[in-house]
Amino acid sequence: MARSSIIVIGASAGGVAALRSLAAALPNALSAPVLVVLHIGAYRSELPALLNAAGPLPAKHAEDGETIFPGHIYVAPPDRHMIVADGRLRLLRGPKENCARPAIDPLFRSVAESYGSDAVGVILTGNLNDGALGLFEIKRCGGVAIGQDPNDAAYPEMPRSAAEHVALDYCLPLAEMPELLVELVDRKGKVVVMPKTSSQLDGQEPEIINGQIFERPLTVTCPECGGALKKFEVGSIVKFGCHIGHSYTAEIMATAQFEEMEKVMRAAVRFLNERAEFCLQMAEHNGVAEPDASNDWHAASKQALDRAYKLRDLVEQEWLTPETSHRPVLAPDGSDRARFRG
Repeated sequence: MARSSIIVIGASAGGVAALRSLAAALPNALSAPVLVVLHIGAYRSELPALLNAAGPLPAKHAEDGETIFPGHIYVAPPDRHMIVADGRLRLLRGPKENCARPAIDPLFRSVAESYGSDAVGVILTGNLNDGALGLFEIKRCGGVAIGQDPNDAAYPEMPRSAAEHVALDYCLPLAEMPELLVELVDRKGKVVVMPKTSSQLDGQEPEIINGQIFERPLTVTCPECGGALKKFEVGSIVKFGCHIGHSYTAEIMATAQFEEMEKVMRAAVRFLNERAEFCLQMAEHNGVAEPDASNDWHAASKQALDRAYKLRDLVEQEWLTPETSHRPVLAPDGSDRARFRG
């Protein structure tokens, strides 16, 4: 089996006790980093301190952009997805996945993408099924997929889902995992990479950037009411209509969509400006009485203003508008002489 250069572990309900037990049995000379996601939401987490107290490996909350070192445990901090990109840890406040942030799947996907067969994924106790898709990606890319024996887990749903949807290499009690993980990171051999699925072979695989999936939207929505639009073709005319009754030709749809997008982005600029002003007022309120708090409010104000400037610059850039640049130009007599703008 190939030398596995990274271990990723996902857990939810019952995970604190399981992770402490695992950390207590890992050696201080472990030749791979250990990345951990526990479903904690936006709540304060003491997990690194608990893991430090439990075993010999140093544990800490991950920091954005830091380098990953063997023999260290990195824990996803509250309200941030943790992924691996270009050999470094990244923290993202992206959309929740499986109602969780941090979630297990983003980390596992990014590790599958970055490490391939040099990855070991582990799913421990927990409810529902976060982690199953990410573990599948690790397995598909040639990595090692491990699940806690559901009968051994305090909450068996998560490891059971992993076993149902992934061809696990190992399914075993928690007590047997430390020895297995040490063996995996020190052993060499051959790993058979799972073939891509049919949807991936026919070009339908979603784009993955920095561990995040960017799927094509399921539909296009109405700029007026937000309802789903259906595309029709009437002769050579393409039109879109929603069930409320709003309808657009393709060109008018493109213009209406662009105007709505610009309105939303300018509203975001306004909100950022207002946040900057609010934070500035709070900084002035704290003043010299609470200098640390005042500095934090000043920093938050500056951050909001910087982002407002960046977003405003983005809105005001030139945009490609094929709906107008390729529209026929009518002659003075009103006839279409197949001349095009642009």
